[in-house]
Amino acid sequence: MQLPANSTPRSSQGNARRVIEDALRALRSDLHQAPLPSGRLDPRLRLDADLGLDSLARVELLERVGRALQVRIPAETLQSLDTLGDLLKVASAAGRTGGPVEVAALPLEVDISPSRLPPGEPIACATLSDMLAWRAERHPNATHVVLLGESGPEPLSYAALLAGAEAFAAGLAQYALSPRPTVALMLPTSLDYLQAFFGVLLAGGTPVPLYPPAHRSQLEEHVRRHAEILANAGAEALITVREAQLVARWLRSRAPGLRHIVAVPELARRARERRPGANPPIQPALAARLSRLPVEPCSAESLALIQYTSGSTGSPKGVMLTHAQLLANIRAMGATIGAAPQDVFVSWLPLYHDMGLIGAWLGSLYHGCLLILMPPTAFLGRPARWLRAIHDYRGTLSASPNFGYELAARRIEDEELEGLDLGSLRITFNGAEAIYPETLERFRRRFAPHGFRAEAMTPVYGLAEAGVGLTFPPIGRGPLVDRVDRDILARTSRAQPISDGAEGFVSFVSCGRPLPGYALRVIDEAGSEVGERTEGNLQFAGPSATNGYFRNADATARMVCGDWRNTGDRAYLAAGELYVTGRAKDIVIRRGRHIYPEEIESAVGELDGVRKGCVAVFGTREAEAGTERLVVVAETRESDALRRSELKRRIGACVTASIGEPADEIVLAGPHAVLKTSSGKLRRAATRAAYEQRTLERAMRKPALQVMRLALGSANLAVRRASRSFAQLLFGLYAWCALAVFAVPTVALTMLARSPASAWRLNHAVARRVIRLLRIPLGVSGEERLDIGKPHVLVANHSSYSDSLFLTALLEAPHRFAVKAELAHAPVIAGYLRKLQALFLERFAPERSAAEVAKLEDALRHGQSVIVFPEGTFTRATGLRAFHLGAFEAAAAADVPVVPVGLRGARSVLRDGQRLPRRAPIEAAFGAPLTARAGESPFAAAVRLRDEARAHILRHCGEPDLTA
Repeated sequence: MQLPANSTPRSSQGNARRVIEDALRALRSDLHQAPLPSGRLDPRLRLDADLGLDSLARVELLERVGRALQVRIPAETLQSLDTLGDLLKVASAAGRTGGPVEVAALPLEVDISPSRLPPGEPIACATLSDMLAWRAERHPNATHVVLLGESGPEPLSYAALLAGAEAFAAGLAQYALSPRPTVALMLPTSLDYLQAFFGVLLAGGTPVPLYPPAHRSQLEEHVRRHAEILANAGAEALITVREAQLVARWLRSRAPGLRHIVAVPELARRARERRPGANPPIQPALAARLSRLPVEPCSAESLALIQYTSGSTGSPKGVMLTHAQLLANIRAMGATIGAAPQDVFVSWLPLYHDMGLIGAWLGSLYHGCLLILMPPTAFLGRPARWLRAIHDYRGTLSASPNFGYELAARRIEDEELEGLDLGSLRITFNGAEAIYPETLERFRRRFAPHGFRAEAMTPVYGLAEAGVGLTFPPIGRGPLVDRVDRDILARTSRAQPISDGAEGFVSFVSCGRPLPGYALRVIDEAGSEVGERTEGNLQFAGPSATNGYFRNADATARMVCGDWRNTGDRAYLAAGELYVTGRAKDIVIRRGRHIYPEEIESAVGELDGVRKGCVAVFGTREAEAGTERLVVVAETRESDALRRSELKRRIGACVTASIGEPADEIVLAGPHAVLKTSSGKLRRAATRAAYEQRTLERAMRKPALQVMRLALGSANLAVRRASRSFAQLLFGLYAWCALAVFAVPTVALTMLARSPASAWRLNHAVARRVIRLLRIPLGVSGEERLDIGKPHVLVANHSSYSDSLFLTALLEAPHRFAVKAELAHAPVIAGYLRKLQALFLERFAPERSAAEVAKLEDALRHGQSVIVFPEGTFTRATGLRAFHLGAFEAAAAADVPVVPVGLRGARSVLRDGQRLPRRAPIEAAFGAPLTARAGESPFAAAVRLRDEARAHILRHCGEPDLTA
């Protein structure tokens, strides 16, 4: 979009200054910050430390100033704006030029047709390098990436990526590096970044992505944190741009192991020397190319990446990810969304972040998608560029943290949307930070007139420890919001649904179900798995679960729990879907960045006028901003207004110096306003609740009473949690004891029974007795539909070891269980099951399927009823699996009805891999008998009976459809 050719910007030095000051005062008012003094402002005031404007606030200030002056201020100037004077110079210069400004670069002529690439994936590839070579061999001239840079669109083919990576690798080989070096990449979003990443891999190294300095005022924090990362990673070389050479030298002085600082031009020299437009020859295999380099190719179990988790803590943690783990995660994500070469992924996400690096780029490379890539600053400076790129290139996939959707919904002007069409989008992921329902609805309303479909919005959950992705919702469903009772959740950790019209609720957005091959569980503080809709600590397992943190055994020990990995998040599961409720350790996530309160609290507590140890830092939900706000509460005895104002300024400067960003709000409180436990530990969650409920001032007026009440409440909560965990342990042990007491005599008496019917009646009575002793509520509906006088096939979902117990308790008339053939050779159990006339069926021999169906048919023709679990097996994963046809074929052939039974809650009693049973309510819903129709072929009847029975069970089992 351009300004009218005849428009004259209303800009002069004096006018620009007045406009900037007016815009700044209005913005601070909107941000609920203290008003600025009247009169002219000192141009030396710093935008972050003195005026409290973070990066998004600076973007908004530029927008307002640009609109008032009828100019467009380039997004790239964000990095150079430190002071009010800097902004004045930029605004005045922009006003004098008055030239047209683009919203987005013009699209490059690239092939985005459905037949751009033939179908096929590098399934047999074991490493990322193999994956790149596979693509380059088959589609050398196809465009892989289009970079929307400042100089216009830049294409990169698969062949050019491989050739550039080889040049980088050859350059690295000239340095005296160890056989498997770690090499840091501190580069902006560029084609050089992509080539350097693979260059490190081809040279036998492990890349360590770092973010480049974003702002001059953050240099000290940037150097401090990155020096610690480099030291922990043992990086021997750092690849960067010439402009960052000074920063790199500072880093080397603080990281002794960093021996080489290499600028991109030095490593890219060979690639630049190639003739323009010439494609390098593609060898038939990557091994032939690597033979020219003095390294051995990596294996699937070699480290492919060390991803340092974002944050400001002084203890950075590097997630170790192998080639096999990354490829497993990429394949699982692609299979879930149906990624294909016809897809076009539009991304502004930074390449040093796992969502941009793995999800957007490496995922596109694996699946052959065209990647439209733009620097994050281009999006932040003008969010319309993101949507315009989707329009121009007919993007089908995109992604952003929640704040990006909020920014787009609120900051894009109507005139920038003229002619915009987002109808090509089939999936746009929302992840990397808390997801707010308000943002999803705002984005939908704003862009629905431009073709955006609500079902394209796809909230997801992931973390670096899993690669990037962990849970996705059903594609095309759209967001699912769960409203739960806030008070019940706070008091009991129970996510109790609440009606739409009720008050006192909190909403959470579903992040979907685990990817194929992955599993989730929620545990309490004692490490016991909790039931459905109970909040606790979230853990995951899966093929891409990291083996640990690089050179950090203590953090690894805290994260690894056998096959499970602690996420550090609080969550609950409902109907197999994940709802994340917050962080376990009070980490503040603002625009995808983790901010750890301890560092800020320690620094602010050292300031004169602040009570040491009496500072609380927390994040509070800000729906208007679409992300969390950082709040600092500091106790002080200062009462003079001028001194308090100066103290606030110093606290703001201290926060910026600590984390490189200002706080959103600074609250000066009286003594004892910051709440603590009886042992003196900070209670950030309680302080945040008081702040949000506007009771912090009340706490300040009555500190002793407030602290005592909150301390008692904390102790009471701890006692309740401990009691609950102990009660669960006792119940589990009691349940096993009860089963053991009844099991031995029941098996013995069954073996001595005179007939199968008497054996069944004995087991039926014992099962009912055990359930009563365990006080497990057993509800039944529709049992009148079961005609026990006629043979039938009873089919039920299989979710737990306890399913057979509940069905035996429900059915008074004898039934024959269909059990796996392996049990026919089990000591004692085989004789017991034969006495009950169990049918031993082979599950893994397709050639015997007809014989197994014949066994079922013969039993039915002899007037016997059979119980079958048509899923065949069960796992800990919540959900209904596909049904086998055998039981339905037998029912159709014998002309007997099929009776479906939906069991709800059995998985919570004794899930696969769970050692101790839990008490949970069980519901059994009997369906109407289903029979074959006259004239219907046996096969057609079996398929229909299967589908109708499964539909009934799916409606009543309370679990999702795993075949959807």
